[in-house]
Amino acid sequence: MDRLHPSGLPEQTPSQIFYEIDLQVKANLERVLAAFRQHRVGAHHFASVSGYGHDDLGRQTLDRVFASAMQAEAAAVRVQFVSGTHAIACALFGVLRPGDEMLAIAGPPYDTLEEVIGLRGKGQGSLKEFGITYRELPLTQAGGLDWPGIAAAVTERTRLVLIQRSCGYSWRLSLSIADINKIIHSVKQQNPNTVCFVDNCYGEFVETSEPTAVGADLMAGSLIKNPGGTIVTTGGYVAGRADLVEAAACRLTAPGIGSHGGATLDQTRLMMQGLFLAPQMVGEALKGNYLIAAAFERLGYPVNPPANAPRRDVIQAIQLGSAEKLIAFCRAVQQHSPVESYVEPVPAGMPGYDDALVMAGGTFIDGSTSELSADGPLREPYIAYCQGGTHWTHVEIALEAAIAVLGPA
Repeated sequence: MDRLHPSGLPEQTPSQIFYEIDLQVKANLERVLAAFRQHRVGAHHFASVSGYGHDDLGRQTLDRVFASAMQAEAAAVRVQFVSGTHAIACALFGVLRPGDEMLAIAGPPYDTLEEVIGLRGKGQGSLKEFGITYRELPLTQAGGLDWPGIAAAVTERTRLVLIQRSCGYSWRLSLSIADINKIIHSVKQQNPNTVCFVDNCYGEFVETSEPTAVGADLMAGSLIKNPGGTIVTTGGYVAGRADLVEAAACRLTAPGIGSHGGATLDQTRLMMQGLFLAPQMVGEALKGNYLIAAAFERLGYPVNPPANAPRRDVIQAIQLGSAEKLIAFCRAVQQHSPVESYVEPVPAGMPGYDDALVMAGGTFIDGSTSELSADGPLREPYIAYCQGGTHWTHVEIALEAAIAVLGPA
């Protein structure tokens, strides 16, 4: 009989967990390689077109490769997306029209979307200011999805359902591909015309299929997270139904230009290579997440997800219980980063966030969360969110330093 972990799940050894992650990496890399073969990627695709970016063969091929790798009909991969939030905003403004309703089904959205929607701020051209209504389905008391409530919440007016795959800055399990499939099935039963949109940030290549493989109409994310493979310097993507991808691209550029414009600024080769590296880099991050969860569980800290739970994104949350411990944790990570190890993280305000944040980000690419980083809002219960990691041994070194400073709960 299998031994049980305190969470109630069968206990697994580190070697078993690492082996399962390696199998997943292999499956995802095979999918990426198949996309490169299908679209006959060659060195000539790495050349860049300047100015308007008209007839950029490399950019067109990158879009097709990315779409195939993401199991989508179409994709737009652009350096002009300044962040994942920007890509998500373009998707929302591209699809929604005055009088439409957007429904979030996994509780509050990530903090940076609050001003996009119009929950905070005014006079910036939020969805609310354009006459788009918003409703939110709360999580259950246990922090899970309200499955009966999802079907009841979707109406004829519901133009788009927002499915946030990652937990963000909330203490809930991130969504699995099976969860997303079930959500989409429930939504489409109530209103087949509702667009199922997935905020896919932190989730790419964590499982062996993507939301667009199980019925998502559109999804978006950042290239300085998972799909950039830790080497892409900026940008984001949208992927899904061709008409919806084009609608999002028209918000990025302009109606009539859409996906046909935008210079790649000599970044095509980097974005291609980042996509190739992405499955392996995500695998390393998942191994690092496991180490963090296992270590802090033994020290008595609540962690999300538990060490032996299936991974659904590259975020590992640790409930530290005090502002002092949160700041100390981030400082330990920063001190063992390759870039600006001498900098001390201090809490400060950031654009798009309501609370002060403390962040450790000694990364080669500013703000990259596919490299090892840690951050958290200065609010109870003072949770540190760890992301990424180019190799799990780096995570182990930073983890040892953090444990030495924090001690047991």
